[in-house]
Amino acid sequence: MSLEVTPSNVDAYKKTKNASSPWKSALRRLRKNKLAMLGLILLVLMFTICFIGPLLSPFTADDPINIIKGNKAPNSTNLFGTDNLGRDILLRTMLSGRISLLVGIIVAVINVLIGSTLGAIAGYYKGFVDTIIMRIADVINSIPGLPLLIILGTLLSDMKIPPDQRIYIVMLLLGFLSWPSLARLVRGQILTLREQEFMLATEALGLRDRRKIFRHLLPNTVPIIIVVATLSVAGAILSESTLSFLGLGVVPPTPSWGNMITAALTLLELQKRPWIWIPPGVFIIITVLAINFIGDGLRDALDPKMKR
Repeated sequence: MSLEVTPSNVDAYKKTKNASSPWKSALRRLRKNKLAMLGLILLVLMFTICFIGPLLSPFTADDPINIIKGNKAPNSTNLFGTDNLGRDILLRTMLSGRISLLVGIIVAVINVLIGSTLGAIAGYYKGFVDTIIMRIADVINSIPGLPLLIILGTLLSDMKIPPDQRIYIVMLLLGFLSWPSLARLVRGQILTLREQEFMLATEALGLRDRRKIFRHLLPNTVPIIIVVATLSVAGAILSESTLSFLGLGVVPPTPSWGNMITAALTLLELQKRPWIWIPPGVFIIITVLAINFIGDGLRDALDPKMKR
């Protein structure tokens, strides 16, 4: 039996051939979002400056302190000037970006691992397991985040924890306090997905609960996880900067954008030496705005309701 070739058959074939997957469609919608593309360009630029820039700088983090060169205004040698110890502000701003961006990424990873896993378990098993997990999330959400971080930061200061170890503790604290929101979102998605027909097929096949959760349910929540993880990076950077500004997060000599802005605490530095605190502040604003633009663009691109 031969298949008759007609214009309608050809058009149907072309549509099938050109049909794109949901991920390709989402990527195409994301590319059309000008703010998201601007945010992506700014974020790539920020990573390039912070991770490659110090390698090209004539100064190093191990340069000796030179008070004679302290508090110099921007010039041809020190483009952003120097701080009170004669250290190059541009180099310290770039090194601080490494710490702040690393904190944001690690906190987002911790948030995704804990939040998505607990949310999926709560949504799948429901009942007693769901109640326990969600009540723990309620307790964490009921505690004001910043005061709790200040208390924990004070404890770290009293315990005399070295700065290089303190960074990782701050990451763990921020990650642990951020998972309840993602867990609730994932739980809501799982409660809906577990009633779908494909889950009845997994029951008929006799698959284990672990495989049902991590191979069939969680992959269907990836879009919302991506959006939340992206936005949590910006939140983590702001939280770390706030703690470091208060002297309770990353502490000197390890630089971060937050502890660099502490130079603005005195009226003299605020009015007479703006080059000391403006660069890290501008870097924070650009980074957080870029991440938020990307997060909003991902939310619009991955939301089926936004499909034209």
